[in-house]
Amino acid sequence: MSTPSATPSSPAASPSSASTAASAPSPVQGRQDGRFGGSLGPVGLVLAGGLSVQFGGALAVSLMPRAGALGIVTLRLAVAAIVLMLVCRPRLRGHSRTDWGTVVVFGITMGAMNGLFYQAVDRIPLGPAVTLEVLGPLALSVLASRRAINFVWAGLALGGVFLLGGGNFDSLDPVGAAFALGAGAMWAAYILFSARTGRRFPQADGLALAMVVAAVLFLPLGVAESGTKLLDPEILALGAAVAVMSSVLPYTLELLALRRLPAPTFAILMSLEPAIAATAGFLVLNQSLTAMEAAAIALVIAASMGAVRTQVGRRKLVSPEA
Repeated sequence: MSTPSATPSSPAASPSSASTAASAPSPVQGRQDGRFGGSLGPVGLVLAGGLSVQFGGALAVSLMPRAGALGIVTLRLAVAAIVLMLVCRPRLRGHSRTDWGTVVVFGITMGAMNGLFYQAVDRIPLGPAVTLEVLGPLALSVLASRRAINFVWAGLALGGVFLLGGGNFDSLDPVGAAFALGAGAMWAAYILFSARTGRRFPQADGLALAMVVAAVLFLPLGVAESGTKLLDPEILALGAAVAVMSSVLPYTLELLALRRLPAPTFAILMSLEPAIAATAGFLVLNQSLTAMEAAAIALVIAASMGAVRTQVGRRKLVSPEA
């Protein structure tokens, strides 16, 4: 499996030589129609997706005692697959074997990411789980980057992530922490294969097909754990809301963003997830922020703003040549 840094590109042909998107000049550079506000459009898409997924996650946690972690994952993936297939109506013919292989791996990655994360939040609090999970994208940003400044932003964000965790990771359930770290690894893989899928399939067609793969893989697990509980009308309705908020909307926004935003910058933006989760906890669950948590949020926001500013400046420098 190739990494973003393994993709060759010339400085004059792409805004970031360390980007997965750099291997596809057409979607990254050729679609400067201003529809999403130039370079800042993808950033807004990522932030909107983060808000949606974290508030959807809070709703999912409240459903776990009634339907189980695997049952909630199954509902989330199945409903999302149905919605995306109806909306996108992806074309099934005319794709190569490589295209289908990319979709299948993307679906497996997406299902594993969701399953591992929900197993984690079934054992440890949501905040620490998201904090541990986001280490995957942060590691990707460091490994994929070829610019020294990106290491600075990644380090700053990493410090904020650990500060947000309060330094109490040793007191967490080790199994739950391991699930969260595994979800982080799958999140990094999701970033890579989401970008590849976005380049091989138009619009959100690849996402819809990958969601079907993930739903089919998880259906036996959800039925085995939850059984007829999945058919309860109230659970179905709430599960559908979780699917839209945590899968359909954020994954679509992120897929569109990855067509224009370099993977290292996208990965550092993912460090905002713990901050968004803390905000969701405050608004939905009446959880107040400590001074340490507020400082952590300030760090990850500063890191994300620095990463975005670096990318915007880089894009402006290369745009005349491109």
